[in-house]
Amino acid sequence: MAEPTSTSGGFRVLVVDDHPVVRRGLRTLLDGEPWVSEVREAATAAEALREVVSRGIHVVSMDVSLPDGDGVEAVARILAARPEAKVLMLTMADDEEIIARALRAGARGYLVKETDPDTIVEALHTVAVGGVVLGPRIGPSVLSTLRRAPTEVPAPFDRLTVRERDIVTLLANGESNARIARQLGVSEKTVRNQLSSVFAKLEVADRVQAALLARDTGFTG
Repeated sequence: MAEPTSTSGGFRVLVVDDHPVVRRGLRTLLDGEPWVSEVREAATAAEALREVVSRGIHVVSMDVSLPDGDGVEAVARILAARPEAKVLMLTMADDEEIIARALRAGARGYLVKETDPDTIVEALHTVAVGGVVLGPRIGPSVLSTLRRAPTEVPAPFDRLTVRERDIVTLLANGESNARIARQLGVSEKTVRNQLSSVFAKLEVADRVQAALLARDTGFTG
């Protein structure tokens, strides 16, 4: 089934923040938007992942600091479970390293909470329809870092997607498929399927060869 468009009013939005006032405030703003069909709330990374998967969430407003973990890591897990979801980071954190990490994890934009509420709603709509929102705090150094990042991945690991690289890193650290699945918030079957793709791209026969190659090339320590 095709995803909603900006004119169909069918986007399901999830607001992830550990502060109830922030969640309720943004929910109130979004409830009146014609492009939004439903607004859900989550206070933790675990709740966010469950909501995204169970409710078929299209758009996520994600904080960085959550009670059970890092919001940036949560973005990676959410996109592994539901790649079509779009994430906008909305946080108090104004740190270029965090911004760069979030964008590399797959976030479609980054705004600080002091941004005008109407601008935040507009940014979520932009992300929903496939756009990218880079707030004024995202300076040239962050964009330069992001442009350099792909060339820093050694061959043949530059053939892998970001999620596949995450899996190889965990694999090289000796994690089983079950533990990789738990850490990424996906099923073991998904991990097995992605490993098959990894082995083909790296031209190796199994996980041992992949781990050795990762260490020999400097992809992992």
